[in-house]
Formats: sequence, structure tokens, C-alpha cells
Amino acid sequence: MTLKFGDKMKIEVLGTGCAKCLDLERKTKEAVAKTGVKATVEHVYDVEKIIAMNVFSTPALVIDGKVVFSGRIPGVDELVKIIEKRRK
Repeated sequence: MTLKFGDKMKIEVLGTGCAKCLDLERKTKEAVAKTGVKATVEHVYDVEKIIAMNVFSTPALVIDGKVVFSGRIPGVDELVKIIEKRRK
């Protein structure tokens, strides 16, 4: 998906609220700030919603409805690259 001028990227962190999931949320917000991308970052805690997205290993990251990874926590620099790639 290519964002048009003025569009806002929707980023979702999937996880039940464990320390790893909260760490991914923090790092994702930091990465968004570094990129300057207009984005909303939401944390999805609901297990049924997470399973409905075909995610069975958390934490996971979803950008504009597409699961980009699950079961790990990348560093901020990798998250920046992921966000910038999805922006194009």
C-alpha cells in the first residue's frame, strides 16, 4: 500500500500486555517519531482480535492491516526501516 499525501499510517502492536509487548509498543512509537511519518500506534490486547489476524505468536506488528512480523522484538533502527519501507 502506498500512502497518499496526508494519509495516516495505522500501526497496531498485537499482544496481551506482557513486558515484551509493551517494549515493542515503546520502540514502535520511538521509530515513528524518528521517521516523521504521520501514524497512529494502537495496542491490540484482545486475544480474539489477534487470532482473527492469524497471529499466534506475540508480540506482533501490523501496518495498515498487514502483519509485518510476529514473535520477536526488533530494535528501533529495524522498525524505522520497516516503517519507511511500508510508507513507499
